[in-house]
Amino acid sequence: PYEGVPQAEALSQVEAVMRIRHGLTLDEADDFDVITQDAALQVWNQVSQATLLGLIVISSIALMVGGIGVMAIMMVSVTARTREIGVRKALGATRRDILLQFLVEAATLTGLGGLLGILVGLAMGRLATVLLNIQVDTPTGLTAIAVVVSVGIGLVFGVVPARRAARLDPIEALRYE
Repeated sequence: PYEGVPQAEALSQVEAVMRIRHGLTLDEADDFDVITQDAALQVWNQVSQATLLGLIVISSIALMVGGIGVMAIMMVSVTARTREIGVRKALGATRRDILLQFLVEAATLTGLGGLLGILVGLAMGRLATVLLNIQVDTPTGLTAIAVVVSVGIGLVFGVVPARRAARLDPIEALRYE
């Protein structure tokens, strides 16, 4: 009914009507608020940004914990395979060979973990589609990024155990039991 009326003018008219209905005099402050869709959208954007920031912080902590777990597993693996490392070095394996072996193992471990997580997420999305009758889309690009990040975590946190394995003295490693 009020097409062509500027928003500011419409707000001014609504405020005037509300002041009359509330019986407010000119020197009294408003005892009501007029909220436009723009204001609601602005609040929604602020809430969305805060939620995104919270999710980034939580996922960063989870990645750190997962990375430390990978490092611990790889350290145990290096310790358990010290003799094998000694044999490989005695047979001519270089530090680079040993380093690469453990980095590939760490990347494989985290890559498989990432793929398993994606499969669980896809299954839960499918379940939500069936049970709640809602459509869940899978962003292919973000899925690929998730696998890359997962492998990257394995590489970053696998460096320390891999370097430790590569630096083992072959003679000491062969004596290890």
